[in-house]
Amino acid sequence: MRQTHEVRDRLIAAWPELGVDGAIGIEEIRTTGDAVRDRPLADIGGKGLFIKEIEQALVAGRIDAAVHSMKDMETTMADGTALVAVLPREDPRDAWLSPVADRVADLPDGAKVGTASVRRAAQVLNVRPDLQVVLFRGNVETRLRKLAEGEVAATFLAAAGLSRLGLLDKATRVLGVEEMLPAVAQGAIGVQSRDGSASARDAEIRCWLSALDDGPSRVRVTAERAMLAALDGSCRTPIAGHATLDGDRLTLTGLVLSPDGRHSHGAALTGGIDDPETLGRDVGESILARCGRDFLAS
Repeated sequence: MRQTHEVRDRLIAAWPELGVDGAIGIEEIRTTGDAVRDRPLADIGGKGLFIKEIEQALVAGRIDAAVHSMKDMETTMADGTALVAVLPREDPRDAWLSPVADRVADLPDGAKVGTASVRRAAQVLNVRPDLQVVLFRGNVETRLRKLAEGEVAATFLAAAGLSRLGLLDKATRVLGVEEMLPAVAQGAIGVQSRDGSASARDAEIRCWLSALDDGPSRVRVTAERAMLAALDGSCRTPIAGHATLDGDRLTLTGLVLSPDGRHSHGAALTGGIDDPETLGRDVGESILARCGRDFLAS
């Protein structure tokens, strides 16, 4: 909802006429991913469960724009829709929260680490195979409460999410990407609309929304998502990716791991900003050449 309000505010800033009362309505849609919190996402269908009902409402015409955390989006979208805007990306890194240790390596032997992310779990176990990784789901406030009550010794949250909620001070620290490679598109907000070909109104809405698109953020997210598409791993596959810009050069680092963290395969390539999809595919294919398709299916 914070993300949706940000989209609304940016729309009004770009198009003041939309600031008239009632011009922009907000519909809150509870997704399956929101509702089912007692099981790993992989057990109930994967990360797409955070967007399915919202995307269905868009296709059906109940809403005109869908706001998503980009890291929750599948690499393919519903027919007749398009990703029309990527907002300026927040910090893509992970935040480490622990009352007992400043980093994973400092945790006591056999300590419990709470996360629902196979990516985070695998990277933790890669460094500390002795640790116990336990399912940790719920909203930010729920996870902070469970941590305070001692259910686990540590957990992770996206730095961007904490920042948007004004809770970044709750983090012990924000992890460098060399410690924990982020999820693909983490920290980015995407806005999906109908593709504009069906009606003049859809085309007008797409025009409004396109004013919010941030070029550098879209380039980075496009490269990361193209890598993810090339890998085509299951929802149980730990995959991480992080793209950076330096002038007109784009560098993408990708990583896949076994769920137990024992095995990992990575690649990093640099290219121009004019074709982020090709760079993403190249990184994905480079990783595949190292690990093989069977590794991703295991």
